[in-house]
Amino acid sequence: MTSWEAPLGFEDFVRARHVALLRFAHVLSGDRHAAEDLVQDALIRAGTSWRRIRKHDDPEGYVRRIIVNCHLNGLRRGKRERLVSEPPDRPAPAADERHDTLWELLATLPRQQRATLVLRYYADMSEAEIADTLGCAVGTVKSNAARALAKLRGALTPANRA
Repeated sequence: MTSWEAPLGFEDFVRARHVALLRFAHVLSGDRHAAEDLVQDALIRAGTSWRRIRKHDDPEGYVRRIIVNCHLNGLRRGKRERLVSEPPDRPAPAADERHDTLWELLATLPRQQRATLVLRYYADMSEAEIADTLGCAVGTVKSNAARALAKLRGALTPANRA
């Protein structure tokens, strides 16, 4: 196996933006381990095409689009089931019950709707930018956002809205 050497500027990009990309992928996927896989896959793809990507005005936006596409297409390696003799460790329970409820509700949304909300409210993108990132029409972005928000509002009980 041959070794791969990162192109000029790619290592600096990864050092500067890795944590932000992980946060973005975590909000998108709802799972820390899946987020790590998404970012790793995206950086592998970006690294092999870095000379072309860095010519664009927004290489981070390009990498975010790779993350979104991998998430929407289910191309993560971690999606495969693995049989183990003992179950993996469970995460510690979260302190805020409303936070858990929101994560559970986000997980019930279809991938396209969830991606739309994450790009809108977490990445603070405009509808046109979201449409460009997802490769769809602005009208589709609007309808996905409206349906997702309606589903979240309908699922929230008065007790966990406070």
